[in-house]
Amino acid sequence: MNADRHTDIAIIGGGPVGATLALALSGSGRRVTVLEARGSIEASPDPRALALSQASRIILERLGVWRKLPAPTPISRIHISQQGGFGRALLNAEEENVEALGYVVDYSALDLALHATLIEHPEIELHMGIRVTDLASNQGFASLACASADDSWHLTAAVAAVADGGKSITQLPGIRRSSQDYQQTAVLAHVKTELPQQGIAYERFTRNGPIALLPSGDGYALVWTLPPAEAARVLALPETAFLRELHDAFGDRQGRFLAASARNSFPLSLKTVDSVTSGRIVLLGNAAQTLHPAAGQGFNLGLRDAWALAQALGKDGRRDDTAALQRYRSERRLDSFGGAHFTDGLVRLFSRPGRLLGHARDLGLLAFEQSPAAKHWITRKLSFGAQG
Repeated sequence: MNADRHTDIAIIGGGPVGATLALALSGSGRRVTVLEARGSIEASPDPRALALSQASRIILERLGVWRKLPAPTPISRIHISQQGGFGRALLNAEEENVEALGYVVDYSALDLALHATLIEHPEIELHMGIRVTDLASNQGFASLACASADDSWHLTAAVAAVADGGKSITQLPGIRRSSQDYQQTAVLAHVKTELPQQGIAYERFTRNGPIALLPSGDGYALVWTLPPAEAARVLALPETAFLRELHDAFGDRQGRFLAASARNSFPLSLKTVDSVTSGRIVLLGNAAQTLHPAAGQGFNLGLRDAWALAQALGKDGRRDDTAALQRYRSERRLDSFGGAHFTDGLVRLFSRPGRLLGHARDLGLLAFEQSPAAKHWITRKLSFGAQG
């Protein structure tokens, strides 16, 4: 790629959301070009674990990716509680008549599986080591300034889809961004416990933020939310001390914590935009909305974005991309708004101090546990988004 050129759909970002969009557009008759800043997928492994919803599994199955994933760990139950409280609620796959409430996979494994599938589609142009340094929407097309290690050029596209988490393009005309810093950091690790992993995902709310344990292999993927200074202290602890403090915060439901892998962290914030489209430019995934990891909605929302955008662009036989983008923006508004406000509300509700409020939350959890209709409703939303 060393000359100015044109494509139908330019996808900025070849991570899981961008790759999903490209694969979903395969067979649409559109010329698809994926621009990925990384020089190779293997060069930058990601330590995160992902909790994939039923909708995400269906999407990945339809794209031929699911069978390439190495042994996803099914979630049979979700256990919800708060530190120091008596209330708890349990979501159960058997009660919902589903095989699993979700599946845990390694981010890097999913990334590799998606790219292995991409190269099976020669009609999709995948270019690694390409940065997009500027992006604009003109009359009838989008214009991209591209650069590699030793070259630069311009690319025009009927539609430019930004799926790189907003890393390269931070300001776009006609799109206002909102950001809220939670003043929290997520500490990540893989941990093993005294009691065997039995397919239960734990969401435990503490005074510092939620602790999630996701069943993964023979142990758990940990997401431990802490204030930044506390997270830095915990990250520096020797393994024995780290495991002891984790047990103090989480409790004894899995017995003692026996081992932890190398630890990582990232800051938490809520980022949204007032519109996901600007002319011929469309945002999806974390470029459109970045959520708190509580309830594991952010990544699944991004995959639903990719699938819905591909349907909007691929179904339009007249190639009226302006109308397709408007339809996509309208159709995704409820899911995006619902996901962002559900996770934000959950974090705010369980982070507020006070004994009376704590008792009220306990009673709420107990009432939720006794309501099959409420549990079915929330399970559907977690599995398929705000539109169910």
